[in-house]
Amino acid sequence: LLGQILDHWFESEPLKATLATDAVIGAMASPHTPGSGYVLLHHVMGELEGRRGAWGYVAGGMGALSHAIAQAAAARGAHIFAEKAVCHVLLGRAGEARGVVLQDGTEVRSKLVLSNASPQITFLELIPQEQLPKDFVQRIRQLDTRSPVTKINVAVDRLPSFLAAPNARDGQPLPHHQCSIHLNCEGTQLLHQAFTEAAHGHPSSRPMIELCIPSVLDPGLAPPGCHVVSLFTQYTPSVLAGGHSWDEQARNAYADTVFDCIEDYAPGFKASVIGRDILTPPDLERIFGLPGGNIFHGAMSLDQLYFARPVPSYSGYRSPVPGLYLCGSGAHPGGGVMGAAGRNAAQVALKDFRHL
Repeated sequence: LLGQILDHWFESEPLKATLATDAVIGAMASPHTPGSGYVLLHHVMGELEGRRGAWGYVAGGMGALSHAIAQAAAARGAHIFAEKAVCHVLLGRAGEARGVVLQDGTEVRSKLVLSNASPQITFLELIPQEQLPKDFVQRIRQLDTRSPVTKINVAVDRLPSFLAAPNARDGQPLPHHQCSIHLNCEGTQLLHQAFTEAAHGHPSSRPMIELCIPSVLDPGLAPPGCHVVSLFTQYTPSVLAGGHSWDEQARNAYADTVFDCIEDYAPGFKASVIGRDILTPPDLERIFGLPGGNIFHGAMSLDQLYFARPVPSYSGYRSPVPGLYLCGSGAHPGGGVMGAAGRNAAQVALKDFRHL
């Protein structure tokens, strides 16, 4: 259990709770949920420029990372079709992958197909079900994709000033503005209570909030004097109690709760807001193809990791369809911006390609 790990190493409850947020990020789980310790490990493994466990901001926003990968691929002869939705995977007579069909009917033929879509989209929507083993399809349908995340993007006309460390008179960013700021994390019990509310179908009344201001380090993201604030919040259930949906009223009511909490720490924040974009779990699923809104394409729980990701006997990137590989967050080792699943899948695909 995560709580036991943190209690062993730390005494300060606010410190333990702040560290605990990385154990429940993107997970419909409490710090007291068995297996949560692994999720913390997953978020602090690796390194950035030689600094172990460090995280960084991508200059130009996260899209710049995809753009850099695309440029590197194009420089080596890759053809990239942007904004072209894939309708289904093209299969040969023996049931092997032979390319993809786009929504406009265009066929893109290839010897191999790698999918970084979720396992559900890849195998339940892009492949005819009769081409897959029944037990495999059942396992994919049963994957836990619950997500507690509501992402709120905010535009503000001034830098937030926190009671704990007020801004200087010149309004220049301070060290904490360049970091991840964790709110409503004074104790792990607060996180557990927030989880419990969502488990019963109610958005947390005191949500866990991770606040970042990327424009402090990357001024080009906002006009002079203004900033963009990224709020990663939880817990919000995909389906509300009583079967209610996330309509405009429910979305704004939850966002108001989040903003009220921030106002308690940084008075004047609400008055600085120019605009906000609220993405609940159903929004994340609809816009980005994340099943259940899950940022990892499936829970990072012990029963869905390592040799069981996405399902047992198919954790090695290959699939029941010859020539079709899974290379996204739904494959080993799971979510996070590290590219490990893609690199591993590419190695397997290259090995197979030599025998085609």
